[in-house]
Amino acid sequence: MPDSQRADFKRVVLAYSGGLDTSVILKWLQVTYGCEVVTFTADLGQGEELEPARAKAKLLGIPDEHIFIDDLREEFVSDFVFPMMRANARYEGDYLLGTSIARPLISKRLIEIARETGADAIAHGATGKGNDQVRFELSAYALDPDIKVIAPWREWDLNSRTALIAWAEAHQVPVPKDKRGESPFSTDANLLHTSSEGKVLEDPWEEVPDYVYSRTNNPEDAPDQPEYIDIEFERGDGVALNGDRLSSASLLTALNDLGQKHGIGRLDLVENRFVGMKSRGMYETPGGEIYARAHRGIEQITLDRGAAHLKDELMPRYAELIYNGLWFSPEREMLQAAIDLSQKQVNGTVRLKLYKGNAQVVGRKSPDSLYSERHVTFEDDAGAYDQKDAEGFIKLNALRLRLLAKRGG
Repeated sequence: MPDSQRADFKRVVLAYSGGLDTSVILKWLQVTYGCEVVTFTADLGQGEELEPARAKAKLLGIPDEHIFIDDLREEFVSDFVFPMMRANARYEGDYLLGTSIARPLISKRLIEIARETGADAIAHGATGKGNDQVRFELSAYALDPDIKVIAPWREWDLNSRTALIAWAEAHQVPVPKDKRGESPFSTDANLLHTSSEGKVLEDPWEEVPDYVYSRTNNPEDAPDQPEYIDIEFERGDGVALNGDRLSSASLLTALNDLGQKHGIGRLDLVENRFVGMKSRGMYETPGGEIYARAHRGIEQITLDRGAAHLKDELMPRYAELIYNGLWFSPEREMLQAAIDLSQKQVNGTVRLKLYKGNAQVVGRKSPDSLYSERHVTFEDDAGAYDQKDAEGFIKLNALRLRLLAKRGG
C-alpha cells in the first residue's frame, strides 16, 4: 500500500521459517514500518532443524524474548489431523489436505503470541496467488476480529527472485548460495505431508521428475515382500501400532516411516484453488494415506449404513471448508460435532498389507462390530434371516417403478 496509507505498528508477530523469503520479510517490516518484530517458528514435524531459525532471527536483531520456536507436533495431530481424518476428508476426492490443516494451528499460535507480547499485528509470507493467505487470515480474524494482518507479497514490488535477492543484499540480509538461482520447485512440509509445486511441475502433461520426491521411495524400488501391520482405533482415533500404544504424533511418525519404505502416498493432482485458478501439485502423504485407509476399514464394520452414507455425503463439504481456510467457522464445527458423534463406537483393529505403493486393508475386527457372519453366510444360517422377506421388500420398492412403466414413463 502507499506509504500514506500504512498503519503505525509498534510490534508485529511474523510467521518465520528462517528461510530467505521470511528473512527478507522480517527486515522489510523493520524498514517499512519501523516496528519491533516478534518471530514465531512452528515445529509441525517438517523434519528440519529449527535452531538455525533462532540464530537467523538473532542475526537480524531480534532479542531472545521475541523469538518463539514451539513444538506443536502433538497438538497438530491430535487436535487437527485426527479430527479431520475422522471425516475421511479428501479435497476433490484425492487431496488429504496436508498444507490446509496446518494453517489454522499456525494462525492460532500467532494470535496467542500477539496477545502475550502486546503486538499490534501479525504477518505471513504467503503469496497473493495462493490459498495460504486466505487460510492464515480467515483463521486469524475468526480468533481475533480486530487483529491487523500484514501480507508483504501484496504490498511490496519485489516480484522476482532477482529483485528479492537484490533487496536482501542492500539491507544486509544473508543470502545462502543455494538461493541465488531459481528454485526448480517450492515445497511445504509437516508431519502429515510434503507438497511440491511450481516451475518444473507447472506443465500438467509432464511427469513429475524423480528428484522432486523427498518423502517416499519409488514404489518400483520398494521391498519385494509385503509387510503387514495392525492399527488399533478407539472412538475413531488411532491409538496403537502392532500392539504398541503410541501418542498421536508418534503413531503418524511411525506410519510415515512405513509409508516411505513402501512408496505409499504419492499424489499428482491438478486442483481448484479457492482464489479461482487451477494449480498442479505433487503431494506425498505416506503415513496419512495408510491411516486414512485404515480408518475407513474400521468404519466398514462399526458404522451403520445410514451413518456411513451420510458421512460420505458430508465429507466433500467438510473437506472444502478446511481447504478454503474455514476451520474455525461455525459450519465446520457443526459438521465436526456430527462426525465425532458417529465415532463413539468406531473401535477395533485393522490389518493392512503394505506393498509397492499400496496400503490394502486385509482384515478388520471390533468388539462393536455390526458385521454378522450368521446373517450373510451362504451356509445354513439357523433361521437368522428369512429369505422370503425379500419378496415383499422388492415389491414395495418396485411399486413406483411399475406404475411409471404402466403409464409409459
